[in-house]
Amino acid sequence: MSCNTSDKGDSTINVEELTVAEIHRAYQAGEYTAEQLVNVYLARIDAYDQSSGLNAVVLKNPNALADARALDAEFRETGKLRPLHGIPLIVKDNYHTAGLQTTAGSATLKGFIPAADAFQVRKLKEAGAIVLVKTNMAEWAFSAKHTVGSLAGETLNPYNLAHVPAGSSGGTAAAVAANFGTIGLGTDTGNSIRGPSSHTALVGFRSTLGLTSRHGIVPLYMRNDVGGPMCRTVEDATRVLAAIAGYDAADPLTSHSEGKVETDYLSFLQKDGLKGARIGVLRELSDADPHPEIKALFEQAIKDLERLGAEIVDPLEIPGFNELRQHQWCAMFREDIEDYLATYVKWDSLKTLEDIRAAGEFPEDVLAGIDYFLANEGRGELSDVPCEDAFTDKRRIAYRAAIEKSMDRLSLDAIVYPSWNHPPAKIERYAEDYKGDNSQIIAPHTGQPAFSVPMGFVSGNLPAGLQFLGRMFAEGTLIKLTYAYEQGTKHRKPPALYPELKENK
Repeated sequence: MSCNTSDKGDSTINVEELTVAEIHRAYQAGEYTAEQLVNVYLARIDAYDQSSGLNAVVLKNPNALADARALDAEFRETGKLRPLHGIPLIVKDNYHTAGLQTTAGSATLKGFIPAADAFQVRKLKEAGAIVLVKTNMAEWAFSAKHTVGSLAGETLNPYNLAHVPAGSSGGTAAAVAANFGTIGLGTDTGNSIRGPSSHTALVGFRSTLGLTSRHGIVPLYMRNDVGGPMCRTVEDATRVLAAIAGYDAADPLTSHSEGKVETDYLSFLQKDGLKGARIGVLRELSDADPHPEIKALFEQAIKDLERLGAEIVDPLEIPGFNELRQHQWCAMFREDIEDYLATYVKWDSLKTLEDIRAAGEFPEDVLAGIDYFLANEGRGELSDVPCEDAFTDKRRIAYRAAIEKSMDRLSLDAIVYPSWNHPPAKIERYAEDYKGDNSQIIAPHTGQPAFSVPMGFVSGNLPAGLQFLGRMFAEGTLIKLTYAYEQGTKHRKPPALYPELKENK
């Protein structure tokens, strides 16, 4: 990587696959400044986002350069770098960003500008991160299949523009994968950090429910929603997690994290972290109609885990698994979005789900989602069972207990399965080819942490991800395991963002 800068300090900074640690070393060596780095990223976005058809970015932060200059001045004065000092941050457009529009991908919220940052955004800013851009998302976070909304249209997969990046955090996934910024934030109600990360060769952390605050994030189902890192490396994702983890009085669920937040998440970045680890293989997911190339990658991943020192338990049996996974979803969007509108937006014209329905034209599947939530609420066939959070809902607790008891019985450190059993769908066949999404099945319901890391590529230059599921608040263990796997396999590679990629569309 070339880090020497010209007089303007921009043209020779190579931002492809640039990490937080590399940036900080360059700042300390005087090779470039945060202002220069931000300029390079912005120029890259201008060069590639629309010309390639990627369409990941919906809004640039007009204050990004001023923020960078202020951080440069602080570093000159103090000689010290904050944990994420001068690191350009990509933010999904359902996070509140003070002074910047937040829409959840919907033209319905166009013009809504929050007065304050979401808790996670604030913590990252305090750590020194610079909000660079807001990214497109599946409208209202409805879709795991693709990333389409009435505000900005459709985001494509940077590895093959004929395919989806999944949803709903597809904009952040595409932008981080394409090296439009250093680190990213997504949200995950069922799939939406891990699925898009898998489809774009990224690391995606869905942390334990209650470890990080949801305050200031437009909800889909608050009982399942988690915000967290989408990055190119486990180390960078860990740096983001370290900044955002912990108690927030505005989100009572985070009271469960007290006493469980690690003092130093970075200490778990151990290249030999798989030595002696015991890993269970959940064949009930991995063998559920897998695409042959994904299956081959997964079988190789198991061999790699073993080569790197892990003991493999294959297959892992979880008593009652298929019964316990049933009836976990609850349709809570109406309740949660109407509370959000009343608390934050406060527009007389937009108070109810009916108001949203009447507000504009929506993509077909978004309209179908709105109509579904107008007609349905609660747990469907088990309407008499209350829909509660992961620490009070009896069905969720029983499901988690079965998994963690099986892990305890076999002394497992984690469970693995493919994040998807099938490759990214083609754009025009996103509904028919939506197959094998394993992220929806366990973690959003049990509340357990689940991390996706690159597992390799299949035909068409399409990425695949390996998912590690851990015990509640065992993020340190998952960091250790995923870092060792990442370092021992090195599957991540950047996409080639050039005009000829349009020919793939």
